[in-house]
Amino acid sequence: MPLILVIGGARSGKSAWAQTRAESQARTPPGRLLMIATAQAFDAEMTQRIERHRLDRGPAWTTLEAPLNLAETLSDLHTEDVAVVDCLTLWLSNLMLAQIDLEPAFAALVAAASASPARIILVTNEVGQGIVPDNALARRFRDEAGRLHQRLAAAADQAVMIVAGLPLWLKGAG
Repeated sequence: MPLILVIGGARSGKSAWAQTRAESQARTPPGRLLMIATAQAFDAEMTQRIERHRLDRGPAWTTLEAPLNLAETLSDLHTEDVAVVDCLTLWLSNLMLAQIDLEPAFAALVAAASASPARIILVTNEVGQGIVPDNALARRFRDEAGRLHQRLAAAADQAVMIVAGLPLWLKGAG
């Protein structure tokens, strides 16, 4: 099944694009329309944001939370499933905060996404087009995100950048 990487800046429309794409590919049961969420609610604003996203998606969607165990979650998907992972940069933040070794986590994610029989759409933030961060942790995050994105783009069947809500195809056909 096609693996699609969707990348874009904050508020570029990438999540909405991925959701619409997934809905257009969804099959009738037994298939599931899945949102695999990586966000964690560490404060009231994030709790509200998560709930707003859940309500916006509607009842057709099932949400699976995978703030750390993303590869395991993808390994449990079925052929009929269509899944949106939103988002990889939050997942990376979670790994870094938990002080998890990134290389094995990246390798496991690429392997699980590549081997999955499901249709998977991976959403992530492009963070390498801005200024050089002023601190070591932010620079490490930017560098690790870039490495992760390159590995996933190489593994993906399709890659698309969303700018102002519009898709710019980087790899594969739209």
